[in-house]
Amino acid sequence: MPVLWRPKFKEIAAALAAGDFQLCKSRVEGVEPVDQETANLIAANVTAYGDRLASLEEVTWDRSAYRWMGGYWQVLVDLSTMNEPVSDLTLHAKVFEADCSRLRIDSVHVP
Repeated sequence: MPVLWRPKFKEIAAALAAGDFQLCKSRVEGVEPVDQETANLIAANVTAYGDRLASLEEVTWDRSAYRWMGGYWQVLVDLSTMNEPVSDLTLHAKVFEADCSRLRIDSVHVP
């Protein structure tokens, strides 16, 4: 995971851990607001997982992945929970600019 992108994903994870699944309260710069349907799905998947989200641990970068898809980077970040530094819950996002200034969250689920 590029070091340049990590602070943005940490902000997103902190917002999700605070229950801000639409990113309305947190307003992470460059991140598109999450639509209500997607936010509801994320909330349901986190609840079904059975553990509360937490701030990202540094070890998560060892398992995160990104791949160029011909117009955007597909990014997968394994999230941290209260009981797991790296959980099976994965944040799925698209990065449209190399500096991570435009980003869209697609889902949080266990792949």
